[in-house]
Amino acid sequence: MVTLNVNGARREVDAPNDTPLLYVLRNDLELTGPQFGCGLAQCGACAVLVDGKETRSCITALSDAAGHEITTLEGLPARWAKQKNLPAAEAERTLHPVQQAWVAEQTPQCGFCQNGMMIKATELLESNPHPTVAQIKDSFSTSGVSPFLCRCGTYKAIIEAVQHAADIMAKG
Repeated sequence: MVTLNVNGARREVDAPNDTPLLYVLRNDLELTGPQFGCGLAQCGACAVLVDGKETRSCITALSDAAGHEITTLEGLPARWAKQKNLPAAEAERTLHPVQQAWVAEQTPQCGFCQNGMMIKATELLESNPHPTVAQIKDSFSTSGVSPFLCRCGTYKAIIEAVQHAADIMAKG
């Protein structure tokens, strides 16, 4: 048995230590945010936050995730609520600003890559609350194991959504 801290909850999973974290999240914990895209960490669809850092879960072994704080797309609202010390009643009906911006800007087309895009945007905005367009582009293209890929080409909308999320976060 391996104990994981996923979206603020301790979860026990019975899987081999070398099982990709993505498989455990999707199959054992039934979290559908992280997507299987390429299986090689080259597209970003499987991204999660591990201790606040964007991590490609398709190549991360279960044993490497044990003992760390894992946040999936489903856990972003609770992460925001905790950061802002929101009361429980308000936290239950609050989306993370990145999610709010994605909805407001109607960012996705097919939506397949959006999990990774929102995870990366969250990491960026937590470390740089007011990124420039160049910093946003750099974050999605050169700051990880490989660039994030959007097969529909909604990169302009993604940049606008990150800027919108930064505005929401600045207002608190």
